[in-house]
Formats: sequence, structure tokens, C-alpha cells
Amino acid sequence: MKINPNIFILDVDGVLTTGTFFYDSKGKILKEFGPDDHDALKILSKYLKIIFISADKKGFKISEKRIVRDMKFELFYVSSSKRYEWIYKNYKRNKIIYIGDGIFDQFIMDKFFYSISTQNSYFKKKKKSKYVTKSNSGNRAVAEACEHILKKFFKKNII
Repeated sequence: MKINPNIFILDVDGVLTTGTFFYDSKGKILKEFGPDDHDALKILSKYLKIIFISADKKGFKISEKRIVRDMKFELFYVSSSKRYEWIYKNYKRNKIIYIGDGIFDQFIMDKFFYSISTQNSYFKKKKKSKYVTKSNSGNRAVAEACEHILKKFFKKNII
């Protein structure tokens, strides 16, 4: 019996963004989001539920503006050390595709149906991923991952 994924969970910072935080003397003011990712996610959302998570408490409102208000996807604050427990509690992990980039992600990558890393992810995390994008985070890596998922699991092309 073939199992197709039904949820795509994305870490925000370092996946949808470059991972760079812009600060001034008052604190975090900007995050850099890249092109094409939103368009590709809209196409993929016809096949999978799209969920974003972020552990960035100080920059959460920035992520919320982009993801919830502009892109119209769900976003949850989940600490890096509690990700697996939160995902396991809320979703069936045998149908989850997870994309992350950080040090803590390496500990949970092999617990999901399918895992993806961006090219510039933490090196140990990339070793545990089933797919590594050729693109860096914040530079169409999510669009590339969407295209990969559509071809691999749904036999569809973005265009």
C-alpha cells in the first residue's frame, strides 16, 4: 500500500528566509524572504496541508505578517527543542514531510515520512535528509522542494 504525505511542515527561519536577522539598536527589525516560494506553495497546497513553525520569539510578528496575513498559511510558535513532541501530538508523523535547516532539526529528521534540507543547512542535518535542495534558503529552496514533492509523490509538474 502506497502512503502519500498529507502535511508539509516548514521551519520558517533558515528555510523560507535566508536565516539572516537584521538588527538596529532597538532590536530585530527585518527578515529576508525570497522569491517564488509563495507561488510554489500555493500550487502544492492543492495536494498537501501547509503548516509553518518558528522558534523565533523576537521575530515572530515579522513571520506572522508574511506567512499568515500575506500568504494565508498557518504559523505556530514551537521551540526548537520541543518540535518533535509538538508535531507528534498534533499530526500523524507517518504522513509528514518536514523541511528544516538547523542544529536541532538533525535530531528529528529521520522520524518523519520524508525530510528535506536546504543546501545551506547545518551539515549534520543534511546527512539525515532524504532530499537536499540545490538552492539555498531564502533563494527559491522552498519552491524547489515544492516541485520535488509534486513530482515524487503526486506525479505533477509545477508548470
